[in-house]
Amino acid sequence: MEHGNTYRHDRLAFLDTQRPLPAFAELALVVAVTITKWRVRLSTRQALKDLPDHLCKDIGLTKTDAQLEAEKPFWRG
Repeated sequence: MEHGNTYRHDRLAFLDTQRPLPAFAELALVVAVTITKWRVRLSTRQALKDLPDHLCKDIGLTKTDAQLEAEKPFWRG
């Protein structure tokens, strides 16, 4: 697994040295970041849906707040 992280870091470091990025690479990066944000929102909201009251309280939310957040579509921030 460590090798995969090193390879990912190398790719990101390479991209960071290429300023400005070619238009297609910039577009691909925007798409990749957007899809990643959507995936994280979806999984977070699914977890909130089933969170017990005492854990909602621990993170500073009411159960109603958690349900409202869980009901949002993944593309809405």
